[in-house]
Amino acid sequence: MNPGRLVVFSAPSGAGKSSLISAVMPEIPRMRYSVSATTRKPRPGEIDGVHYFFLEREQFQAMIHAEEFAEWNEVHGNLYGTPRPFLDACTARGEHVVLDLDVFGKRNFDRLYPESLGILILPPSLAELEQRLRGRGTDSEEVIQVRLKNARSELAAAESGSFTYRLVNDDFATARAELLEILKKELLG
Repeated sequence: MNPGRLVVFSAPSGAGKSSLISAVMPEIPRMRYSVSATTRKPRPGEIDGVHYFFLEREQFQAMIHAEEFAEWNEVHGNLYGTPRPFLDACTARGEHVVLDLDVFGKRNFDRLYPESLGILILPPSLAELEQRLRGRGTDSEEVIQVRLKNARSELAAAESGSFTYRLVNDDFATARAELLEILKKELLG
Protein backbone atom coordinates (compact mmCIF):
# COMPACT_ATOMS: atom_id res chain seq x y z
CA MET A 1 0.00 0.00 0.00
CA ASN A 2 1.26 3.47 -0.83
CA PRO A 3 1.90 5.74 2.15
CA GLY A 4 -0.65 8.42 2.88
CA ARG A 5 -0.01 12.16 2.73
CA LEU A 6 -0.31 14.95 5.22
CA VAL A 7 -2.63 17.69 3.94
CA VAL A 8 -2.38 21.00 5.79
CA PHE A 9 -5.20 23.50 5.34
CA SER A 10 -4.79 27.10 6.45
CA ALA A 11 -7.11 30.07 6.13
CA PRO A 12 -8.13 33.21 7.94
CA SER A 13 -11.21 32.79 10.11
CA GLY A 14 -14.30 33.14 7.91
CA ALA A 15 -12.71 32.03 4.63
CA GLY A 16 -14.80 28.83 4.55
CA LYS A 17 -12.04 26.31 5.19
CA SER A 18 -13.99 24.00 7.52
CA SER A 19 -17.02 23.93 5.24
CA LEU A 20 -14.88 23.12 2.20
CA ILE A 21 -12.98 20.36 3.99
CA SER A 22 -16.22 18.77 5.21
CA ALA A 23 -17.69 18.96 1.71
CA VAL A 24 -14.80 17.11 0.01
CA MET A 25 -13.64 14.58 2.61
CA PRO A 26 -16.30 11.97 1.80
CA GLU A 27 -15.07 11.99 -1.82
CA ILE A 28 -11.47 11.02 -0.98
CA PRO A 29 -10.80 7.45 0.15
CA ARG A 30 -8.69 6.93 3.28
CA MET A 31 -8.86 10.58 4.31
CA ARG A 32 -9.20 11.42 8.01
CA TYR A 33 -8.83 14.34 10.36
CA SER A 34 -5.77 14.61 12.54
CA VAL A 35 -6.36 14.13 16.24
CA SER A 36 -4.61 16.71 18.40
CA ALA A 37 -3.43 16.32 21.96
CA THR A 38 -4.54 18.80 24.61
CA THR A 39 -4.24 19.45 28.32
CA ARG A 40 -7.76 20.83 28.57
CA LYS A 41 -10.42 18.67 30.15
CA PRO A 42 -12.85 16.80 27.88
CA ARG A 43 -16.17 18.47 27.17
CA PRO A 44 -19.37 16.42 27.42
CA GLY A 45 -19.49 13.85 24.61
CA GLU A 46 -15.80 14.12 23.69
CA ILE A 47 -13.93 10.83 23.49
CA ASP A 48 -10.22 10.38 24.14
CA GLY A 49 -8.42 9.39 20.95
CA VAL A 50 -11.35 10.47 18.77
CA HIS A 51 -11.83 14.18 19.42
CA TYR A 52 -8.49 14.77 21.17
CA PHE A 53 -5.84 12.86 23.05
CA PHE A 54 -6.49 14.25 26.55
CA LEU A 55 -3.24 14.48 28.48
CA GLU A 56 -2.08 15.78 31.81
CA ARG A 57 0.21 18.82 31.55
CA GLU A 58 3.23 16.83 32.80
CA GLN A 59 2.66 14.14 30.15
CA PHE A 60 2.31 16.80 27.43
CA GLN A 61 5.50 18.54 28.56
CA ALA A 62 7.39 15.23 28.56
CA MET A 63 6.27 14.73 24.93
CA ILE A 64 7.53 18.23 24.08
CA HIS A 65 10.94 17.40 25.52
CA ALA A 66 10.98 14.08 23.62
CA GLU A 67 10.16 16.02 20.41
CA GLU A 68 7.02 13.95 19.86
CA PHE A 69 4.96 16.87 18.51
CA ALA A 70 4.97 18.04 14.91
CA GLU A 71 3.81 21.39 16.28
CA TRP A 72 2.37 22.63 19.55
CA ASN A 73 1.16 25.82 21.15
CA GLU A 74 -0.39 27.17 24.33
CA VAL A 75 -3.86 28.69 23.90
CA HIS A 76 -5.86 30.17 26.77
CA GLY A 77 -3.74 28.32 29.34
CA ASN A 78 -4.06 24.91 27.70
CA LEU A 79 -1.48 23.12 25.58
CA TYR A 80 -2.42 21.79 22.13
CA GLY A 81 -0.24 19.80 19.77
CA THR A 82 -0.11 17.33 16.90
CA PRO A 83 1.53 14.04 17.96
CA ARG A 84 4.11 12.83 15.46
CA PRO A 85 3.56 9.11 16.25
CA PHE A 86 -0.12 9.49 15.32
CA LEU A 87 0.70 11.17 11.99
CA ASP A 88 3.40 8.66 11.13
CA ALA A 89 1.18 5.66 11.96
CA CYS A 90 -1.70 7.02 9.85
CA THR A 91 0.43 7.72 6.79
CA ALA A 92 2.15 4.33 7.14
CA ARG A 93 -1.34 2.75 6.91
CA GLY A 94 -1.98 4.69 3.70
CA GLU A 95 -4.30 7.25 5.28
CA HIS A 96 -4.30 10.88 4.15
CA VAL A 97 -4.39 13.09 7.24
CA VAL A 98 -6.06 16.52 7.22
CA LEU A 99 -4.56 19.12 9.51
CA ASP A 100 -6.00 22.55 10.20
CA LEU A 101 -3.11 24.87 11.09
CA ASP A 102 -2.67 28.61 10.89
CA VAL A 103 0.00 29.85 8.51
CA PHE A 104 2.52 30.16 11.34
CA GLY A 105 1.86 26.59 12.47
CA LYS A 106 2.27 25.43 8.87
CA ARG A 107 5.68 27.07 8.68
CA ASN A 108 6.81 25.20 11.82
CA PHE A 109 5.18 21.97 10.62
CA ASP A 110 7.16 22.14 7.36
CA ARG A 111 10.43 21.85 9.27
CA LEU A 112 9.52 18.26 10.16
CA TYR A 113 7.24 17.39 7.25
CA PRO A 114 8.43 19.39 4.22
CA GLU A 115 6.63 16.96 1.90
CA SER A 116 3.21 17.88 3.32
CA LEU A 117 0.65 19.25 0.91
CA GLY A 118 -0.26 22.83 1.83
CA ILE A 119 -3.56 24.35 0.74
CA LEU A 120 -4.34 27.95 1.61
CA ILE A 121 -8.01 28.90 1.45
CA LEU A 122 -8.47 32.61 0.77
CA PRO A 123 -11.45 34.93 0.87
CA PRO A 124 -12.04 36.97 -2.32
CA SER A 125 -11.05 40.12 -0.39
CA LEU A 126 -10.68 41.45 3.14
CA ALA A 127 -13.93 43.37 2.66
CA GLU A 128 -15.74 40.11 1.83
CA LEU A 129 -14.09 38.41 4.81
CA GLU A 130 -15.34 41.18 7.09
CA GLN A 131 -18.83 40.82 5.64
CA ARG A 132 -18.78 37.06 6.27
CA LEU A 133 -17.60 37.49 9.85
CA ARG A 134 -20.33 40.04 10.52
CA GLY A 135 -22.90 37.85 8.76
CA ARG A 136 -22.27 35.03 11.21
CA GLY A 137 -23.80 37.13 13.96
CA THR A 138 -21.79 35.26 16.59
CA ASP A 139 -18.90 37.60 17.37
CA SER A 140 -18.63 40.94 19.12
CA GLU A 141 -17.11 43.93 17.33
CA GLU A 142 -13.93 43.43 19.35
CA VAL A 143 -13.64 39.79 18.24
CA ILE A 144 -14.31 40.73 14.60
CA GLN A 145 -11.55 43.33 14.71
CA VAL A 146 -9.12 40.80 16.22
CA ARG A 147 -10.02 38.25 13.53
CA LEU A 148 -9.48 40.83 10.78
CA LYS A 149 -6.15 41.90 12.26
CA ASN A 150 -5.10 38.23 12.48
CA ALA A 151 -6.25 37.67 8.89
CA ARG A 152 -4.05 40.50 7.63
CA SER A 153 -1.09 39.07 9.54
CA GLU A 154 -1.75 35.51 8.31
CA LEU A 155 -2.15 36.62 4.69
CA ALA A 156 1.12 38.56 4.84
CA ALA A 157 2.91 35.55 6.37
CA ALA A 158 1.40 33.21 3.76
CA GLU A 159 3.41 34.99 1.08
CA SER A 160 6.41 32.95 2.26
CA GLY A 161 5.51 30.27 -0.26
CA SER A 162 4.93 27.27 2.00
CA PHE A 163 1.62 26.47 0.29
CA THR A 164 1.41 24.25 -2.77
CA TYR A 165 -2.03 25.61 -3.65
CA ARG A 166 -3.94 28.82 -3.02
CA LEU A 167 -7.68 28.56 -3.51
CA VAL A 168 -9.98 31.58 -3.45
CA ASN A 169 -13.38 30.74 -1.97
CA ASP A 170 -15.49 33.25 -3.88
CA ASP A 171 -18.26 30.83 -4.86
CA PHE A 172 -18.60 27.76 -2.61
CA ALA A 173 -19.60 25.28 -5.34
CA THR A 174 -16.73 26.38 -7.58
CA ALA A 175 -14.20 26.31 -4.72
CA ARG A 176 -15.45 22.85 -3.68
CA ALA A 177 -15.01 21.51 -7.22
CA GLU A 178 -11.52 23.04 -7.48
CA LEU A 179 -10.49 21.63 -4.11
CA LEU A 180 -11.79 18.19 -5.00
CA GLU A 181 -9.82 18.28 -8.25
CA ILE A 182 -6.63 19.24 -6.38
CA LEU A 183 -7.06 16.46 -3.82
CA LYS A 184 -7.82 13.81 -6.42
CA LYS A 185 -4.76 14.83 -8.44
CA GLU A 186 -2.44 14.92 -5.42
CA LEU A 187 -3.76 11.98 -3.39
CA LEU A 188 -5.29 9.58 -5.89
CA GLY A 189 -2.85 10.27 -8.74
